[in-house]
Parts: sequence; C-alpha cells; structure tokens
Amino acid sequence: MPSCSPDCCLLRAVEIVKIFSEDGMGKVVEIPANMTARDLCQLLVYKSHCVDDNSWALVEHHPLLGLERCLEDHELVVQVQASMNSDGRFLFRKNYAKYEFFRNPLTFFPEHMVAWCQETNHAILPSQLLQNFLATNSCPEIQGHLYMKDVGRKSWKKVYMFLRRSGLYCSTKGTSKEPRHLQLLADLEDSNIFTVITGKKQHGAPTDYGFCIKPNKSRGDMKELRMLCAEDEQSRSCWMTAFRIFKYGIVLYQNYKIPQQRKTLLSHFSAPVRSVSENSLVAMDFSGRIGRVIDNPVEAQSAAMEEGHAWRKRTQRMNILGSHSPLHHSSLSSVIHIAQLWFHGRITREESHRIIHQQGQVDGLFLLRVSQSNPKAFVLTLCHHQKIKHFQILPCEEDGQGFFSLDDGATKFTDLIQLVEFYQLNRGVLPCKLKHPCTVVAL
Repeated sequence: MPSCSPDCCLLRAVEIVKIFSEDGMGKVVEIPANMTARDLCQLLVYKSHCVDDNSWALVEHHPLLGLERCLEDHELVVQVQASMNSDGRFLFRKNYAKYEFFRNPLTFFPEHMVAWCQETNHAILPSQLLQNFLATNSCPEIQGHLYMKDVGRKSWKKVYMFLRRSGLYCSTKGTSKEPRHLQLLADLEDSNIFTVITGKKQHGAPTDYGFCIKPNKSRGDMKELRMLCAEDEQSRSCWMTAFRIFKYGIVLYQNYKIPQQRKTLLSHFSAPVRSVSENSLVAMDFSGRIGRVIDNPVEAQSAAMEEGHAWRKRTQRMNILGSHSPLHHSSLSSVIHIAQLWFHGRITREESHRIIHQQGQVDGLFLLRVSQSNPKAFVLTLCHHQKIKHFQILPCEEDGQGFFSLDDGATKFTDLIQLVEFYQLNRGVLPCKLKHPCTVVAL
C-alpha cells in the first residue's frame, strides 16, 4: 500500500467549512481538522471585528427539519459537519444562555422537576444542586410530563418521563418509576438535543416549546427523531440543560471556566494598554491670554464639567436660533442610534421575539426597534424571567427641545444612546437593567 506523502497529509488535515450569518450571507473558512467550536468562534470574532465577550456560538441548523442546536465549545467542527445531512449548515450567532445555568441554577432547575429535591423534601442550595448534577458518583434525575409525538404519526400523547445519565425513559404506568414500567426512549451518549423552531407549523406540536433528540447517525429520517414538547419555556430549558449536563458532565464546567481563567491570567501579567496620545493628554486652561496646564486634579475635573455644560448650552441655543429640533428626521439625535448593535430598525414584534429566543432568553437581553404603531416612536424589547416584554419609547418636547422617554416623561433623554446607557446602570421602571444587547453580525 503506497505511503501518504507529507504534503498529502497536510492537505487532508485542512477542511473547508461554510459559515452563515443571520442575514443569510455565507463565508468559506479553511480550518484544521482538530479545530473546536470555541476556536472557530474566536477566529470568526477576529475576522469580523466583533467584541469577544465569550457569548458567541456556532449553531448546527437544519432548515428542512426545523431543528437547531448550539455546538458545545469542545466539539470538533469537522466531526459535526461529517454527521450533518445535505441541508444542514452552520450559523454564527450570539448565545448568552450557553452557561447561564452555572450562574443561576435554580432558574433552570425548578424543585418540582428535580427528583432529589422531592425526595429530600427541603430547599436545595444552588451549589449543592450543581455538585449533585456534576458528580460522577451521584444519580440525578429530572422528571415530569412531556408531550411525545408517535413515531410515523401526526398525533401527540402526554406521558410521564425521567431523564437520567443512562438515557430518557417514559413510564408505561402513570408516574411509576419501577424498572418494569420504564421504557428507554433515547440514549444520551449517541444523540444530541435540538430546539424545534417550527413545532406547531411543521410537526403539529401542542405548544411552542418543542425539542428533539436526534441520533448522531441519523441522516434526517423523521422516524429516527424523538419529538418532544414541554408546557412552558422553563420546563423545556430544564430538560435540554439537564441533557447537556448528563451527557458531558464536568467538561461543560471546564468549558465555562476557561474564558474566566484566561481573563485572570491576562490580568496578572499585563497592564492596561494606553495609546501614546492618551498618555500625553493633560488638562489645559485657555481662559486667559496664555494657556496653562492644570495640575490640580480637582480643578481639572471641574473644568471638564464646565466644558460639558457649555457644550449643552451651545446645542440648546442652536436649536432655539433655528437649527433642526432633535425630533426632526434629519437631526443627529434621530439617527445617532442607527449604528448601535442593539438597534434593529423596522423589524416586527414577532421578529424581535425570534431574535430574543435565538440569543438566549436571559435576564437583561434587549434590543430597540422602530414602533409599528407609531412611526415617531421606538420600542424596547426586553427579556426577564424567560418572558419577553415591550416598552414604548415616545418622543416629547420641553422648552422647544426634543427628548425621548419610556416613563411618560418622568425621565427624559436627548437621544436613544443616552437612554440605553441610563437603563444599563439603573433599572428605573423596567423589571431589570439592560445587560446584553441582541447583536446580529455580518460575516
């Protein structure tokens, strides 16, 4: 058998992968065969000039089946691509909820669904809950009712299920967990769990909270898919998160900790980098005939505040003397927000829901859009406790100057950037602060 030349081996070690952004545009990337999903995300962040906040994800998307899932950071991209059918593709997208369960476990695992909590009959600390899930010598179990689609049929039935490290089981007799009443539905080791994005329309699901267990060897045959449906978003998140933890265990926790460890390491060995021009800046006083350097830091701060007030007065005077009001279509305050990552323009209410769902449904996830009912107004779409809420931002005027407000004028802002920055620091009338902007990047 002829031996493989070094050049031939090198060629085989590099694979071609096509990545799509959410605007439908694709980008072909050459990657080594051993590149992980995390490394590919970091490469795309670098090439796209995005902010690397460790919330980017690679999504395995199957449009014909209506399924998608986020790859785990340690998964090899080439291996996943080899298991995908012809319609499958990779998407590059934000996912703020990827490791949110490590920060807020009780939000993801309600006590009535965790068998251990029911058996001990007392409140469980978040740290105990995670330790029980991650420890190899423990036997955690998620339990509850789910709708299951009959294989080869359109009908769904409600059954009681148990999720363990060994697999997903359903009870053939009520809520009994006796071994003789348990039927194995899916093995975790050789399967992956997907969100069903077209449940009601394509599969006739009874609710919008569908998910699917797909064998790795499946090439898209519907008979091989285990279609399931939960009653609400929290239940679906619980089942899907537990599946990931039971399958990967401590590896997930290591994936979660790696960015924090890198950040700590860098903070020990590197000082904040400042440009030469920034280091050379000094406060100056030009009130007299000759400029002077202000050495006193208190005086320097006072001078900066006075300059800021003077700029605002000049802006107000220009408005009074006849320049465009901030409410005018062509004025700066009405367009300054267009380039912001959190502004999504004229999208519909339904489209804003879709984006929030895709990027994680964590507390503080938000976007701004143009109002459909009032063309002069805007809408803040915000996620809190896995529910999406909308707040209208209305224009108002005071002493000839235009403002924006979402609390009937109690708190006014000259532009939307100022409004967002305020609510990132203050909750105000909102259920929570603005934390994570919904971002759509073009590759």
